[in-house]
Amino acid sequence: MEQDFFYDDDEAVKFIQNYLPQELKGKFSDDDINYIIDLMYEFYESKGFFDSENDDDEVVEFEEDEMIQFVFKNVKRDNVAQFTEEEIALIIRGELAYCDSKDFFE
Repeated sequence: MEQDFFYDDDEAVKFIQNYLPQELKGKFSDDDINYIIDLMYEFYESKGFFDSENDDDEVVEFEEDEMIQFVFKNVKRDNVAQFTEEEIALIIRGELAYCDSKDFFE
């Protein structure tokens, strides 16, 4: 059974902004959150998650810490915004929670 995959960027950012703890609410712009999401999807691509040669039933596995390190390294390299590793982890967890709420990854 094939599921439609519709990712709404604006909805995801709003979800993540609401997911963040109170002390971080409003600290990051929507553009900052989108930047982290873009890096997450670069990570997925590097792991072959979107590879058309992969079988739809094939599971692509990775550790959350591995993604956090990938994103953090790229944030430091790009020098676009100031994020701590803990803040990146919270944004990543918020995005993963958004995907879970939409049943994107079974």
